[in-house]
Amino acid sequence: MPIQNKAMLITYSDSMGKNIKETHEVLKNYIGDAIGGVHLLPFFPSTGDRGFAPYRYDVVDSAFGDWDDVEALGEDYYLMFDFMINHISKKSVMYQDFKEKHDDSKYNDFFIRWEKFWEAAGKGRPTQKDIDLIYKRKDKAPEQEIDFADGSKEHLWNTFGEEQIDINVKSKVAQEFFKQTLTDMVNHGADLIRLDAFAYAVKKVDTNDFFVEPEIWDLLNEVRDILAPYKADILPEIHEHYTIPEKISDHGYFVYDFALPMTTLYTLYSGKTNRLAKWLKMSPMKQFTTLDTHDGIGVVDAKDILTDDEIEYASNELYKVGANVKRKYSSAEYHNLDIYQINSTYYSALGDNDDAYLLSKSLLLVFQWFTMLVYLLAQMTLNYLKRLRKVGTLTVTTTLRMKLLRKFNVQ
Repeated sequence: MPIQNKAMLITYSDSMGKNIKETHEVLKNYIGDAIGGVHLLPFFPSTGDRGFAPYRYDVVDSAFGDWDDVEALGEDYYLMFDFMINHISKKSVMYQDFKEKHDDSKYNDFFIRWEKFWEAAGKGRPTQKDIDLIYKRKDKAPEQEIDFADGSKEHLWNTFGEEQIDINVKSKVAQEFFKQTLTDMVNHGADLIRLDAFAYAVKKVDTNDFFVEPEIWDLLNEVRDILAPYKADILPEIHEHYTIPEKISDHGYFVYDFALPMTTLYTLYSGKTNRLAKWLKMSPMKQFTTLDTHDGIGVVDAKDILTDDEIEYASNELYKVGANVKRKYSSAEYHNLDIYQINSTYYSALGDNDDAYLLSKSLLLVFQWFTMLVYLLAQMTLNYLKRLRKVGTLTVTTTLRMKLLRKFNVQ
């Protein structure tokens, strides 16, 4: 189904019902054509990170349904799927085969082999300077040991969680995997594919291994060429300084406006509209605007749209005004650092205040005229601390969502 300039719902497969089929029923009975598309967050078998550590893409996690359910949803709405182009789970066939057969595995080049990567750079690498240069989301070198069946050991590049092993995107076997997976996705109804964490995918010696140019454009063009015959689009996902999404937009790709949430919060907290007005004039046109995401509220995205002092002010106000928001929930303890993102829902960031939240959504709808698409969460969601303490995410359970819907008289 062609992408429409209508609101798009982001949801996990079990957020609005127990599975994809129930989600579809809720949408048909209560939402209808108020939205045009659905971003169905990762619904593949996964070993962690709420679906973002998939070990295969050829089937739907049985807890959520099957491909028939996905395709039925795609008959009523255009669909976006996630493809984790940077990494795959240790439970994947690729990792398990490599672990068992080592160099004899057909996947011996599928992952980035840490020692071989640095060996090619010269003797004595990596140095501490090399490690410090890497743009990383942890306080140590992004590598993890693998124990092979033959008794030997190596290390593999590991940017994110323990289950998420980085893929060598330059290898032929990985490129074949990309083509097969992406083709299968569009054949099952994907009209738009979000490339999760793509900016980390290219690694190159003597760089910070983040959005490495010009190689990153080769990767994006490779994906675009795979999807072009199917008329499917890609949405590269990146949380960083606004100039990087700006570059991506200049190359003709969709981008997210992750700068908007913090800039809007600053406006609502301070009552000053100058920063928001300036951003609306300069932001890309081919983009998804968003206030709510499953990742929390971006901080780094708003740098230089807001000054450092204004970001600090908005962050402090968020912790002061936001219901159930504490700094510890955006710390390493909860797999997050508030220099990147603050772990809070938007509703809670506004103090669980109905009027403030509806005002923010009203602003978002006004912004629609200069954006291609609007990206929304359908429900007002409270910070659910019991779940946060358990799994490190502010995803709200189905039961709590239903209580919230009743609270706000959403029938």
